[in-house]
Amino acid sequence: MSIRLLSSGESHGKGFLIIIEGMPSGLAISKSDIERQLARRRRGYGRGDRMKLEKDEFEFYSGLRGGVTTGNPIGVVLHNSEWGKWKDIMDAFDLNEECVGQKAITRPRPGHADASGMAKFGFEDARNVLERASARCTAAWTIAGTLCQMLLNELGITVKSAVTSIGKEKVNLPESDEEWARACSSDMGIPRKEDEPRLQRAIDRAKEEGDSLGGTFAVAVKGVPPGIGSYSEWDRRLDGRLAQALMSMPSAKGVEIGGGFSLSEMCGSEVHDEFILSSDRWGRRTNNAGGIEGGVTNGEDIFVHVALKPIPTLKKPLHTFDIGTKKEALAHVERSDVCVVPAACIVGEAMTSLVLAQVICEQFGGDRVEDLKCRFEKHVNRTRRMFHV
Repeated sequence: MSIRLLSSGESHGKGFLIIIEGMPSGLAISKSDIERQLARRRRGYGRGDRMKLEKDEFEFYSGLRGGVTTGNPIGVVLHNSEWGKWKDIMDAFDLNEECVGQKAITRPRPGHADASGMAKFGFEDARNVLERASARCTAAWTIAGTLCQMLLNELGITVKSAVTSIGKEKVNLPESDEEWARACSSDMGIPRKEDEPRLQRAIDRAKEEGDSLGGTFAVAVKGVPPGIGSYSEWDRRLDGRLAQALMSMPSAKGVEIGGGFSLSEMCGSEVHDEFILSSDRWGRRTNNAGGIEGGVTNGEDIFVHVALKPIPTLKKPLHTFDIGTKKEALAHVERSDVCVVPAACIVGEAMTSLVLAQVICEQFGGDRVEDLKCRFEKHVNRTRRMFHV
């Protein structure tokens, strides 16, 4: 069995419905860990006013008993704390037509799903598009991904992230466990405090100009043994599945595994990770492959890099047209952020955790966490024997 995530909800709707199917029974769930991850998702210099108002209150409706998974589908409701302000516009049945007209979006934003969604469904108002295309849906993904992180932790696997650039300002990856820990706790998502001022200045400049900034982040996974994934079919390859999940994030425009695009400029003798004997174990001299070869883990840490474009809602809007009049206009302006890269890290962790949990459950099976752990540990021990002298 695999883990499957379904969600339903809109940015300014009543809330999000989240269903996680296939989670094994016997997994202890920490409510405080979910709250912590949701709070991390709201973090970041350059976030908008909504992050100060949104409380991310959630309720488990099913799949848990006494804080432990039962093996049944897990149902969670994530409430939108500002629902009262939007009920007249977003209610399932009773709408205030005057308010709906005032909030209608007929000037699609370049870079957003507005125009594409209007074309797909024939809408004259992009409200139905942006409400679902909004990054608010990533709060639901974060809840599901955090549950998957808890499952991975039971297997000795950890997933962490760090910002590597904002705009043109670059930051080196963490070089120690302490620096990874600081990146995870930092409001900017970076490992060294001395780098924060120049990143903040870049965000301040963009804000003053009514603009927005993108950037890059890295997700690192430690503790994954070799042999996880598949090379047999295109849609089963682990790197492909990770790339698809991370590219589904709003604003994501690029995903690299390991050295990524930089490897295309190097010779094979420089790129491929040679085996070396260290103490009594064969390992790798480098990790340019990012822990995955042929769609299967090779025992090194998994490294995934994600590039995010600047968000499309600008205080100084770009040129567009009005779908009703067909005349030139300035794009719609909605309350938004200047930079979301530090927050996107947490969504990246969630989506990476979701894919890894899916692949591991598919490969090792087991309706109970105890059974899954037993089968996983058997695989780990077997691969250790293969690589030890």
